[in-house]
Amino acid sequence: MDKYYFLVAELPTLFFDREPEVTIEYFLSETEKWMSSRDFQILSQVDINNYLTKPQNPRVLRDFQQFESALRTDLARFREAQKQKTDYKPASIPQSLIKEGNPLEIEIKLLELRWKLLDEMQREHHFDLAYLILYYLKLQILQRYMSFSKEKGMEKFQKLYEVIYESGDRKDNGN
Repeated sequence: MDKYYFLVAELPTLFFDREPEVTIEYFLSETEKWMSSRDFQILSQVDINNYLTKPQNPRVLRDFQQFESALRTDLARFREAQKQKTDYKPASIPQSLIKEGNPLEIEIKLLELRWKLLDEMQREHHFDLAYLILYYLKLQILQRYMSFSKEKGMEKFQKLYEVIYESGDRKDNGN
C-alpha cells in the first residue's frame, strides 16, 4: 500500500466544532495530484451516506459502514418503538444520546459520535489510504455540521411559512 507522507503532512488538523481550513473540493483536487489513480478512485467514491458495505472496500471503510448501518438500524427501531409507545434500548449507542434534546441537538450528538469513532480508527493509521479515507469522512461530517445555521434555518422556515400561508389564503379566497 502506498504511503502519502507529504500529502498527509500538508493537511490541516480537523476539529469537530470548527470550520475546516480546506474544502472537500480542495481536498479531492490535492489528493488526486498525489495519489495513485487506483487509490484516488477508491477515496473519491467514499460517501458518508453510503453505509452499505462491499467486500472490495478497504477494511477501515467497511468498519465505518458497519457502525453506520448499526447506528441507523438502532435509530429506526428506536423511532418505531416511540411511535408504538414501546421500549427499545439501542445496542450501538447510549439511549440518552438520542432521547435527550431537540432534533438538532441529537443530530449534532450523533455527528460527534461518528467523529469520535473516526478519531479512534485514525490512531491506527498514518500516511496511508485508510488515513485519507477517515480524513475525508471527517470533512463530510464537518460539511454537514457547518450546514446547521440559525439564519439558514430561519430562512427555510420563513419560505415554508409563506408557502403555507399563501396556499391557505388561496383556499379562503376560493370558497
